[in-house]
Amino acid sequence: MGGESMIKVLALIGKLLDYPTPLLCAHKDELVEAMQSSPHLPPQMRRNLMAHIDRELSRDIYDLQVRYDGLFDRGRSLSLLLFEHVHGESRDRGQAMVDLLNVYLDAGMQPRADELPDYLPLFLEFLSTQDAETAVQWLFEVSQILQLLAERLRKRQAWEAELFEALLVICGSPLGNSDIADKVAAEADDTTLAALDKAWEDKEIRFDTQLQQDHTWDHAWDHACPKTLERASELLSEQPVVWQPLNRKSTSKEV
Repeated sequence: MGGESMIKVLALIGKLLDYPTPLLCAHKDELVEAMQSSPHLPPQMRRNLMAHIDRELSRDIYDLQVRYDGLFDRGRSLSLLLFEHVHGESRDRGQAMVDLLNVYLDAGMQPRADELPDYLPLFLEFLSTQDAETAVQWLFEVSQILQLLAERLRKRQAWEAELFEALLVICGSPLGNSDIADKVAAEADDTTLAALDKAWEDKEIRFDTQLQQDHTWDHAWDHACPKTLERASELLSEQPVVWQPLNRKSTSKEV
């Protein structure tokens, strides 16, 4: 397995899992070519992904963005925030994010202020800056989450399942297992209007909900090492304030 080509594929998959932008679509041919030159992926998987990239990035950008929102942002089951599938909204997630942010900073990587550390495309961007052995080790650490998301995407018949399968191939992990398959098969769709209404009905109405959510991060910051706090504060202070319309995602991120 060529280490350099593997690293490029991690970066490529990270871009394809991020929010679609006109800039990404403009580089469609380059992305197809990059996937074609990935000899460490099985030939059929490589051909499938090339076809998916060519087809999807030829679509209208508005349609791509609406589909992305419906797939990854509408419910929690396909959230690309890795720690949400492990810790939920507990304090442990806040501490895990601080720890991961510290890893990024130590590696000389400065995430955008509006990105959570456990966002999968950001995590893959970080891995693309590491040597192949380190990247594979990190990827294997989250392989069970990748298996879960791959199975849920297969259930939705979403082509992105093959992106997760590619990540699992790279780190030498099985593409799935019977326990995860059984779990996903029994899950109800959490993106239907009925499911969303039920989630709102079941949630206790409290005026301090946002304060409680913020406290998860506050607790983590309170227990972070001074070096992490200092460097994170420097990072945040360097980020320009960019005002955007409500309910619109940024489309300025580079490919």
